[in-house]
Order: sequence, then C-alpha cells, then structure tokens
Amino acid sequence: MTSTPQAQKSGARTAHPEHLGHVIFIAAAAAMGGFLFGYDSSVINGAVEAIRDRYDIGSAALAQVIAVALIGCAIGAATAGRIADRIGRIRCMQIAAVLFTVSAIGSALPFSLYDLALWRVVGGFAIGMASVIGPAYIAEVAPPAYRGRLGSFQQAAIVIGIAVSQLVNWGILNAADGDQRGELMGLEAWQVMLGVMVIPAVLYGLLSFAIPESPRYLISVGKHERARRILEEVEGKDIDLDARVTEIESAMHRDEKSSFKDLLGGSFFFKPIVWIGIGLSVFQQFVGINVAFYYSATLWQSVGVDPTASFFYSFTTSIINIVGTVIAMIFVDRIGRRPLAIIGSVGMVIGLALEAWAFSFDLVDGQLPATQGWVALIAAHVFVLFFALSWGVVVWVMLGEMFPNRIRAAALGVAAAAQWIANWAITASFPSLADWNLSVTYVIYTVFAALSIPFVLKFVKETKGKALEEMG
Repeated sequence: MTSTPQAQKSGARTAHPEHLGHVIFIAAAAAMGGFLFGYDSSVINGAVEAIRDRYDIGSAALAQVIAVALIGCAIGAATAGRIADRIGRIRCMQIAAVLFTVSAIGSALPFSLYDLALWRVVGGFAIGMASVIGPAYIAEVAPPAYRGRLGSFQQAAIVIGIAVSQLVNWGILNAADGDQRGELMGLEAWQVMLGVMVIPAVLYGLLSFAIPESPRYLISVGKHERARRILEEVEGKDIDLDARVTEIESAMHRDEKSSFKDLLGGSFFFKPIVWIGIGLSVFQQFVGINVAFYYSATLWQSVGVDPTASFFYSFTTSIINIVGTVIAMIFVDRIGRRPLAIIGSVGMVIGLALEAWAFSFDLVDGQLPATQGWVALIAAHVFVLFFALSWGVVVWVMLGEMFPNRIRAAALGVAAAAQWIANWAITASFPSLADWNLSVTYVIYTVFAALSIPFVLKFVKETKGKALEEMG
C-alpha cells in the first residue's frame, strides 16, 4: 500500500520505539543544564545564615547578595537565544558549563562579600543560558508525539538539582556538627556547600560532547546532510528525510531568523504572543515559589524550628517537588498544558492561603502554636506539590513550543529574562517583607496565584500535539 503525503508527514512526527531510548538520552543530557540550574539556584539556601553572620549584614543587604545572581540569570537568558542562533546549541551549553564551574570555585573561595556577589552573577549568567537553551534544544530534537514529556525533563532536572543540593547541604551541615560555619576540609561548611557544584558542572560539559547539534540549527547554517543524519537518529529510518528537511527549511525561509526587532508590534510594544510568554513567566515567579527554595531554612528557623530540622524540611519539600514534577510529566501530553496550569493554580491558592493564615498568629516562646505550625508545614508542601505538577513543568514546556519559528529564540529569551527579573523581585523583597509581616507576604503570593487562573483561561492556547512548524 502506498502511503499518502499526510501519512508520511504524520509518520515523521511520531517517535519510533527503537529510537526513543536515544532521544531520551539526548534530552536527559541537555537537561543536565536544568540540574545545574536547580542546584545552583537553591544551594545558597544552606549558606544564607552563615553569610549573614560572617559578613555581619542585615536582611536588606543579605537579600541583595542572594538575589544578585538573578540579574546574571536575566542577562544570560536574554542573550542565550542569539548566542545559540550564531554558534549553535551545543557550544552554548559548553560555555554555560565553563561558567558554572568557574562560579562554583569562586563562590567557595571568596575574598570578600563583593567578589562572592560577582561569582554569583557569573553563575547566574550560566543559569540564564541553561534556562533558555535546554527547553529550546529539547523542543527542536524531540518528536512532537513525545515533546511534552521530553520537554518536561528540563523541569525534572531542575527539581532533582534542588533536592540534591538540599540533601548535600544537610549532609555537609551534619558533618560540621550542625554549624554552617563549622570547619570542614579546611573551609567553612557553607563554602563546601557552594563548591560541590563543580562536580555536576564538569559532567554537564562532558555530556555536551556526547549529543548531536539541533537539526534546525544545522539546516539554518546550510549543513543539510548532517541534519539529515540526526533526524534519522531521532525519528527513524522509515521517515521521508527529504520531506522532513524541506518542511523545516520551508518554515525557516518563511520565517527568517529571529531578532529582538521581530518581537515588536501591536498596541503595547511587544506582539501579543510575546506578552503571553512574559505573563506565564511572571506568574510562575510571583506566586513565591523560590522563597521555598532560597529561604526555606531561614523561614523555618524564624518560626522556631532548629537549624538541622529546618534543613531536613527543605529537603522534604524538594522531594515533594520531584513527586509533583513526575505527575506533570505523566499528564502533560495526556490532558494538556492548560488544564494542568489551572489545576495547579487552584491548589496553590489553597496552600498559600493556609500558610498566610498560619503565619498570622503570634509566636509563643519563639515558635508558632502547635496547630498553626503543622498547618504551615503541611500547607508549604501542598503549595510546592501543586506548583510542581503544573506551572513548574507547563511554563517551560510552553515557552519551548508556543512561539512561531520566526521569533522563537528571541521570544524565549525575552520571556525567560522576564522570569528572572520577576524571580529577582520576589527574592530581593522577601527578607524585608518577612521582617515586616510574614502573613501579608503570603497573602500577596496567594493573590497572584488566584490571578493566574483568569490569565490562563483568557490568553493561553493549548499547544499539545502540535508540531513546532504549526505554531503561528
């Protein structure tokens, strides 16, 4: 029987079982940048109080040291798309790996508070690059039938990185007899925490040599034969390679390479689709999720939990984060991106509202009353669970999918930069807000979680099952 062009087209978009293992390895290797993203972002949680004590600084100055990395993240995210379009996705990953390594060494061996901040900016730049290049590369290599699940590898890697960093921090703290400034291997414990990141950074660099360049990038620079071989690797020998290359090339010729200028248009500076990407990024951060990963140990200690237990609760929150991410990976291609986002928003509203209620009570002997303490602890885990099974995965998947080819790289860079700026705003403001009124701070996060529901219903379109060339 002769297959129809439509059937051939469909076949080209279906992952073949014999090639799925190879595609999974490629996606997992690329997502190692996500692991470093999560690890580097949250490892600072274990060093917050030690940095405050060593350099004798207040909440406002401390917040700036913690948050300054996010400025680097925003710059890295804004420029990564253009760098990747010029030198390729793989070279971009390798640059990020070098920056992660340098940042880990510098952060572990700072001469002063100022160069510690500088090394955090360098690491932030690497995180920003990884936040863009990971989902973009996976979206370009993965067959559409599996793209949602493979795209969620990025978020899975992020949450595993967060969990591993908290586990390592907890282990190092115990080795230092519960003292963040205790001596360990000739350094203070918090310095060892920051330095351990050298190991996954080097591994990321090595893995980048084991995976192929994006076929779309290769076609864009005229390397059609190599692109063909890679498409055959990931989509199978029985597809019409000529038709597949022509399809990608036609979309590229139709849409040209992206630039910042291409994003402009409409009534409000950017095109509407770009604003939707920015909105998804901002809502993802304004619910306060990274407070749970940057400040959780400090937060629990502020309501009377001892340091070792606070580190343990940070780790259990990270495990819940992984569980939620696995749930999202299972359902993101089954029920779609929009339903998951709405379910998650409802759950986050409940968890955040309960935290706001619990923190509204006065401390008794330096601790929350027993009932409110348990409610706060359980609600914090509920909030992280619903974030992880929805916005944590959905936003990264959608940012890799939702933009037309013509503007994808540049638009993804702008949306990711907006995410880091929003992250910085939350991170820099939390210590001062918490000193003022912890309960009201959580009310603010609850309001943003609630507002995300009408935003998704009105503006966000489903991308499940669509090929990248169909986005328009």
